[in-house]
Amino acid sequence: MSETQVKENQAPQFYLTEDHHPENSTMLGFWLYLMSDCLIFAVLFATHGVLGRNYAAGPSPADLFDLKIVALNTAMLLFSSITYGFAMLQMERNARMETLFWLGVTGVFGAVFLALELYEFYHLILEGAGPTRSAFLSSFFTLVGTHGLHVTFGMIWLVTLMVQVKKHGLITENRRRLMCLSMFWHFLDVIWIGVFSFVYLLGALV
Repeated sequence: MSETQVKENQAPQFYLTEDHHPENSTMLGFWLYLMSDCLIFAVLFATHGVLGRNYAAGPSPADLFDLKIVALNTAMLLFSSITYGFAMLQMERNARMETLFWLGVTGVFGAVFLALELYEFYHLILEGAGPTRSAFLSSFFTLVGTHGLHVTFGMIWLVTLMVQVKKHGLITENRRRLMCLSMFWHFLDVIWIGVFSFVYLLGALV
């Protein structure tokens, strides 16, 4: 073997080998995304904290919020988080149909949550309490609406994954995607608990 061939064989490799584990980089990247989302919601919470008492002679939270509906909405999201946990347990058992069942139940709870949120927004606007009425309502619609958009994207992602699991089964790629969606869904659950406590409960009682 010539000296040139030896050097070529010893040259460093710049391509991925079989030892590469894409799931590690995927999970790290998704954690970084969640941290950036935390910053977004932190800014929205801080904004509401500053503007939440500026009613511009308009209605206050105590005048507008129906805590019974909000509590029901909160229960829907909490239940959806529990049922997603059941789906992950079935995924670990490699039970495809059971996984799809619990993902479907999660989707139903998520859809009810979004329907109740849209119902609340609709009635607030009908009462003249739209996002342009006061600084309080602007910050409220922005914070709650941003969370609602995240849930909507999560629902689209959930349906897409259900189609993928039904078509291809619980392959490694689908398991990794289900894990990412699990983190995202539980993250939205935690954010909503903050919204319920800080925006609705504290706003209606103070």
